[in-house]
Amino acid sequence: MMKAEEIMTTDIVSISGSATVAEAVELMKDKGLRSLIVERRHDNDPYGIVTETDIIYKVAAYGKDPKEMRVYEIMTKPCIVVNPELGVEYVARLFANTHTRNRTNVGDRSQ
Repeated sequence: MMKAEEIMTTDIVSISGSATVAEAVELMKDKGLRSLIVERRHDNDPYGIVTETDIIYKVAAYGKDPKEMRVYEIMTKPCIVVNPELGVEYVARLFANTHTRNRTNVGDRSQ
């Protein structure tokens, strides 16, 4: 059975929730990514995620200024975490059940 780690993206880039959406767009462009992990504010705070889709539907579609909006205003939180050892068919089922496309894979959670 194929595992999530065999198909996952390994270059994870994060951004502060207080960063502007314009800064997030620039970082995505520079790194060639379609999403960024939004950093936690404290140890008990879950990670968030901001995607190209968030930017299109929550900023651009309404004519809002990405230089004025903050990442925390449009991010999805909590970010669903997938163990890299999980079989891809289970990951696909999770994607379908939650109606989203992006997940965070976490290997060694002690880091």
